[in-house]
Amino acid sequence: MIAWRDVSVSFGGPPVVGPISLTVVDGEWLGLIGPNGAGKSTLLKAAVGVVEHTGTIDLGGRASRAGLDVAWMPQRPHLPDEMTVMDYVLLGRTPHLGRFGTERQRDLDSVRRSLERLDLFELAGRALATLSGGEAQRAVLARALAQEAPVLLLDEPTSNLDIGHALDVLEIIDTLRKHDGLTVVTAIHDLTLAGRFADRVVFLAGGNVVADGHPREVLTEDHLRAHYGAGIRVVDNGDGPTVIPIRNSRA
Repeated sequence: MIAWRDVSVSFGGPPVVGPISLTVVDGEWLGLIGPNGAGKSTLLKAAVGVVEHTGTIDLGGRASRAGLDVAWMPQRPHLPDEMTVMDYVLLGRTPHLGRFGTERQRDLDSVRRSLERLDLFELAGRALATLSGGEAQRAVLARALAQEAPVLLLDEPTSNLDIGHALDVLEIIDTLRKHDGLTVVTAIHDLTLAGRFADRVVFLAGGNVVADGHPREVLTEDHLRAHYGAGIRVVDNGDGPTVIPIRNSRA
């Protein structure tokens, strides 16, 4: 589990996020949605120490061990041009090695599984600079999965992916969550995908929680129109809410 307790973030002025209190239980998938600047990424970055915050972030009473308890997939990661996909994903095993450790067979097996799950094994020897945007995005996710941490924080994991690969990636995450009991928190702009995969959706606006609940409770036309300021229609054919943008009529 992971819990934010009265967490606020400011950058030298008034808080841009919070205070927010939010608990995600073991095995739950929480989707963070909201317009640009709502605080989704900042809330995740606070959890991994990328930005300073007040309040506390709790991992079920455990002291956080860097890279072992929380795996983090940033939205804009640094990708060394000449590094191969294999070596990059292997970085996900670094926290398991210790200060002077070397890779063991278990580490190599974990990397191989991550590459295969994300359809990257044939690209293992390619330099990162040669990858397409979607391939690079999958490599970043493969590195996070290779960490085998119980909490997985993902910032826009489907950006740069076509719809086929986006669905594949989210299905992989869901399978791992159900099989291994992962706790998943995902900041995501695609509201329909959030409604299809997340058990629970938290809607952020202006750095605060404006709605929290089942996707059908949160992804309503009233909520979305109030904070996105766009023509939006929500339909539900039984699989979950589908969010459809509607062009504003013009004279």
